[in-house]
Amino acid sequence: QVQLVESGGGLVQPGGSLRLSCAASGSIFDINMMAWYRQAPGKQRELVAAVHSSGSTDYADSVKGRFTISRDNAKNAVYLQMNSLKPEDTAVYYCKAYLRLVTSLYQTYWGQGTQVTVSS
Repeated sequence: QVQLVESGGGLVQPGGSLRLSCAASGSIFDINMMAWYRQAPGKQRELVAAVHSSGSTDYADSVKGRFTISRDNAKNAVYLQMNSLKPEDTAVYYCKAYLRLVTSLYQTYWGQGTQVTVSS
């Protein structure tokens, strides 16, 4: 069994910062990739940032230069530092992990999501 626990969301003013955290628990053999997605009301879920096992990262154009994704392999955790937040960043943010349990093949897992609201 795998559980992804997210934290760090909340209400912040434009120009402010938030740091999202996601920790994976279970009998994990390996985590190949972890990522953050977001979904605003009436919009499709979109990739915000991803970090791969090689350390390489990908970012949506809309967040480049403002957001930073990082990973702590020892804790099976991924973080998203969000700076210079804008109202258009308002969305539910989801953690995704592509990982392998000791007794299974690689699968994709999703967290429950955490709300980020940017408003004055």
